[in-house]
Amino acid sequence: MTERIRTDVVVVGAGPAGSTAAEHAALGGAEVVILERRPVVGEPVKCGEFMPHLDEVQRIFPDAQDLSPLFDVPGDLRSLQTEVIRIFSPSLRHWDVPFAGYTTDRNRFDQHLARRAEKAGARIMLNTVCTGVKGDLVMADGLEVEAKVIIGADGPLSRVGKAVGFDRSKDLCPAVTVQVKGDFEPVPEMYFGTVAPGGYAWVIPKKGVANVGLGVAPRFANDTVGVYFDRFLEMRKLKTEIPPTGKFVPMSGPISKAVKGQVLLVGDAAGQVMAVNGGGIPIAMIAGRIAGRAAVANIKNGAPLQDYERACREQVYGPLNTAVRTKYLANLCFGSRWRTETAMRALGQRRINKLIRCKPILP
Repeated sequence: MTERIRTDVVVVGAGPAGSTAAEHAALGGAEVVILERRPVVGEPVKCGEFMPHLDEVQRIFPDAQDLSPLFDVPGDLRSLQTEVIRIFSPSLRHWDVPFAGYTTDRNRFDQHLARRAEKAGARIMLNTVCTGVKGDLVMADGLEVEAKVIIGADGPLSRVGKAVGFDRSKDLCPAVTVQVKGDFEPVPEMYFGTVAPGGYAWVIPKKGVANVGLGVAPRFANDTVGVYFDRFLEMRKLKTEIPPTGKFVPMSGPISKAVKGQVLLVGDAAGQVMAVNGGGIPIAMIAGRIAGRAAVANIKNGAPLQDYERACREQVYGPLNTAVRTKYLANLCFGSRWRTETAMRALGQRRINKLIRCKPILP
């Protein structure tokens, strides 16, 4: 027998985008249900676990509004404070670029955001897999949720997006990550070039461990992401005790349209990721808050859901589109170790500094 639930807003996915959207929809007075396919929010971890400092987020997205309360996280979620990012060329020449941030435990970070959503009044249903969307219904096994607004925050392979007919990111890059035990210098490392064609490898230190991962662009890669990852581990003389986890990262910028009828997409589902480095958590939270507030305004005042896209364009899409253009220029170098090396040396620290902050690198 199928259970039917009626609510104002249903959010599919309890990652940073989904939980933040749910929190702010609930704070606005909406009745909110979150459907999360996993039994435990945030597990397994599938990202690098690095967060920019609030000041850096504001520099990257200068038009984003009122960020302090959004990124007010407990101190115990900050595993290790960092002051620079070390960028490596194919020859292993490196540049230490000033960039303040911290590493976190992504599972606990996501659980913190989910608790904020619950505290605001949202209801989370775990082990609930979205199987499709039909009209105002989100369907799962033995469950139908009828909602006035549907928010798809279910990742780059979004089932909500597929069911409603949204475009999918044109450049989905496979990535793997794993925890490696050891004592590491408190400096995040990023490796570009043939070590990870079309993408990059990373070593992000935490307390007593590091998050080590790698992502590639399939059109530039001759082997699987796993093969490149094994080579990188061997190069860095690192050994793992557990198998890596994998995901896809959308690297072609925001999709052309993130609202259809009473359905909107947010986070990875909407391609809201920095194309130059794959970073998505801050954007997911900024856009998630916009989505939650837009849903409430639509339900209470009849405001068009397209206000969500307008606000995203005003607050975050400028830097994201700049990153896409920079990624396009970088793609001209991939496939040649010499071209990548030459380009990175020509950029130098000043322009690499601009690159990782999604600023124009030319002139």
